[in-house]
Amino acid sequence: MRERLHHMLVKEFIQTLRNPRMRAMLFLTPVIQLFMFGYAVTTDVHSITLAVYDLDQSVASRELASRFVNSGYFVLVESVAEPGRVRELLDTGRARAVLQFNRGFQETLHAGRSAQLQLLLDGTISNTAGIVLNYSSRIVNQFSQELLDQRVARLLGTPPRTARVELETRAWFNENLESRNFFVPGVIATIVTLISLMLTSMAVVREKEIGTMEQILVSPIRPVELILGKTIPFALLALADVIGITLIGVFWFSVPVRGNVLLLLFATGLFLMTSLGLGLLISTVSQTQQQAMMAAFFLYMPAFLLSGFMFPIANMPQAFQWLTLVNPLRYFMEIIRAIFLKGVGASILWPQMVALALLGAATLGLSAQRFHKTLK
Repeated sequence: MRERLHHMLVKEFIQTLRNPRMRAMLFLTPVIQLFMFGYAVTTDVHSITLAVYDLDQSVASRELASRFVNSGYFVLVESVAEPGRVRELLDTGRARAVLQFNRGFQETLHAGRSAQLQLLLDGTISNTAGIVLNYSSRIVNQFSQELLDQRVARLLGTPPRTARVELETRAWFNENLESRNFFVPGVIATIVTLISLMLTSMAVVREKEIGTMEQILVSPIRPVELILGKTIPFALLALADVIGITLIGVFWFSVPVRGNVLLLLFATGLFLMTSLGLGLLISTVSQTQQQAMMAAFFLYMPAFLLSGFMFPIANMPQAFQWLTLVNPLRYFMEIIRAIFLKGVGASILWPQMVALALLGAATLGLSAQRFHKTLK
């Protein structure tokens, strides 16, 4: 058995790696995706383009506008002179926010009343708009508090000593709240899923297309040896990609790995049981590589969207939250981010690992049984 399995593995490696397009898919595509998510895909909001429409032209309005610009979040692109220009800036996307001061802004403040200030936001990207609104509220609240302190000091003659509550925040695990620390570990899970699922499903179908499946069936090789020969190469290639992406993430993007790397590889092995099993299942129902690729993509996209990679599972409708319980990518994503950022071990992650093991055993067992019947 060992000799037959050895020859089967050598055949699969040669057949997979001799194709330049396959090599690019295995080793170049993961690197491209990693750099895209590391640099291009980010939820960090900075350099927000701002326009100011100041109808008051007072010291107070100019002071508050300067605080927006000097906060480090906003970049002034234009001082608007007419109302029609405000809509044009928002429509063209030249400005993400427009700060408008109405006439009498400073006069209302000096009279001790609440002055109205309008902030027009481009709401096409709701996440960005919400963050911009939060930044703006903090700047305006600080300005308003300083005006209140100055007014009380003038009325009483000396600054009053008042009790205050100051909130000091600290983010654990991702101190600077950098989105790349969140996305880069998740790329590992998506790459492992893509490679193991799609390539395993197409490997068996390729034998059918080129007419070598009949030769394999009449050979002395057993079904279990054929299954191992078709799955082990892609499992090893997926583990190689995990190691490569981890090294690039750590040494290029400075993403911390606070947990045990061996535990990460072990969890990857558990996850591969499910993805390889699904690949085998697809191979039994597909007649061409195109069908296998479409079926794999059909399974991959829902698993990706319901994994929590970009969208929090807690924000999904209740029915979809239940659906994620049978999504192995969800558990693998939680394990990877916990190992990278939190540094926790098996004592914390054992529920996710047990879930992966159960789903993997069920999927791989069902697929192997179906594959065995197909060979007969």
